[in-house]
Amino acid sequence: MGKGEHLGEFETILLLAVAGLPGEASGAAIHEQILESTGRDVSLASVYVTLSRLEKKGFVDTEVDTEHADRGGRLRKLFSPTEAAVRALLETRRAHDRLWNRIDFAPSDAKGGA
Repeated sequence: MGKGEHLGEFETILLLAVAGLPGEASGAAIHEQILESTGRDVSLASVYVTLSRLEKKGFVDTEVDTEHADRGGRLRKLFSPTEAAVRALLETRRAHDRLWNRIDFAPSDAKGGA
């Protein structure tokens, strides 16, 4: 993977949310999925800014949902991961797995107790 192809933490979380919402990945649905899955209440604006950046990187495709108009008559954008995104997500997972497999945390290793 080249330097610009690596995913940041939030990009990874967002792409996983998109991938988990096939055909339903609107900005609001992605935001809700992130909140439910991680407990992080990120701003909707940060979701859209990151989606825009991922689209420029070639990791997200955008489609206008012409069947379901948003309240106020606006059309929703639906997002889907590209093949490049799937490859990047899999490589990120493999890298994390390699790192995790090198360590063995015991419950007493946590600072501050649990």
